[in-house]
Amino acid sequence: MSALEKSMHLGRLPSRPPLPGSGGSQSGAKMRMGPGRKRDFSPVPWSQYFESMEDVEVENETGKDTFRVYKSGSEGPVLLLLHGGGHSALSWAVFTAAIISRVQCRIVALDLRGHGETKVRNSEDLSAETMAKDVGNVVEAMYGDLPPPIMLIGHSMGGAIAVHTASSNLVPSLLGLCMIDVVEGTAMDALNSMQNFLRGRPKTFKSLENAIEWSVKSGQIRNLESARVSMVGQVKQCEGITSPEGSKSIVEGIIEEEEEDEEGSESVNKRKKEDDMETKKDHPYTWRIELAKTEKYWDGWFRGLSNLFLSCPIPKLLLLAGVDRLDKDLTIGQMQGKFQMQVLPQCGHAVHEDAPDKVAEAVATFLIRHRFAEPIGGFQ
Repeated sequence: MSALEKSMHLGRLPSRPPLPGSGGSQSGAKMRMGPGRKRDFSPVPWSQYFESMEDVEVENETGKDTFRVYKSGSEGPVLLLLHGGGHSALSWAVFTAAIISRVQCRIVALDLRGHGETKVRNSEDLSAETMAKDVGNVVEAMYGDLPPPIMLIGHSMGGAIAVHTASSNLVPSLLGLCMIDVVEGTAMDALNSMQNFLRGRPKTFKSLENAIEWSVKSGQIRNLESARVSMVGQVKQCEGITSPEGSKSIVEGIIEEEEEDEEGSESVNKRKKEDDMETKKDHPYTWRIELAKTEKYWDGWFRGLSNLFLSCPIPKLLLLAGVDRLDKDLTIGQMQGKFQMQVLPQCGHAVHEDAPDKVAEAVATFLIRHRFAEPIGGFQ
C-alpha cells in the first residue's frame, strides 16, 4: 500500500469509527494499538493516574460538607486543579501523570460542589462566590494555617472559579494562576447557545462504555485515553434519582400523558413508573449534574472575568485552543506583558484532556521559569 493510499485509508476512518466489539483500529500515533486490535472504550480507574484519593471534610454553620480530592506527588508546590462544568477531577488524570514526570510538584485535583463524588448539602448553589469559598475552605482543611505554595489551575468554569478564588485572596499562599480555554468575551457569547448544546446531548447511556464512546465520537473529548478515566466522573447510575425533574431527565422516548381526571390518574402514574423502570434498565447511566439548571449562575462565573484575571498580582498563564478566543481586555493585557499566553491548536475545548502532554509542558515551563518548581529528568 502506497503512502497516498495509507493516508486516504486513515482519512476515511473517522467517518465510520468502529463500534465496541466490531473491530477496527485507531488512527494517530497515540491511538495505534497494533493490527487487529479493537478500540477499547472500557473505563479505567483513577488509581492508574493518581496516587491517592481523599474525602476532605469542611465544617461550616450548617454542618459538614465532603469534598473529593485526588492526589499525587510529595514535594514541591501544590497544583490545585479545578475542572470545568459537568466534568470532574478525573478530567485531570492524564495531565497529572504528564506533569508529575516533568517537575517536582504535588497534585490536588478537586471535585467542585455538585460534581463528581463531592457531597454537599446545597449542591445546587453553584455561584462563583460559593465555589471560590469552597476552594479556600478545602485548602484550609487540608493544610491548616500554613499551607504550602499553591498554584491554581482551572479549565473553563474551573478557570473562572480559580480567578474568583485568587481575586478574593482565599488562598493565602497563592503563587501562580492558570486559566485554560476560558475568556470572558467568548464565554459570554457562547452562553446564548449553551442550552441548545445541552439539549443535543444524550440524556442517558446504556453503559459506561457507551458514554465513553459517545464522548470521543462526539468530539467532547478527543483523547480516548483521557475519556476512559474522565467520563466515569461525568455520569452516574440512574438508581436513586427519585425527584420528578430527575425522572424527566432520565427517561427518553416516553410520551407524556395528557392530564386525566382524578379517577384515571393513579393508573397513569403506575404506567409512568413502569416505563421509567424499563428505561432505567435499558439506559442505566445519566449525567451526574443537570447543567441546564445552573444557567442562573453562568453570568456570574464569566462577567468581568478578564479584568479580575488581569488584576491578580501574581504570575499568570493563559492556555487557549485558539487565538481567536481572546477578547479586547486580554488582548491589551497580553500586549502589555501582564500574563503569559500559549495557544495549543488542534484541540477541542477540553485542552488538558485532548493534549495533556502539551499542557503539562506549558505549565512545567511556567513553573521553572518563575523558579516555583524543580525540573525532573532533564526537563527544561
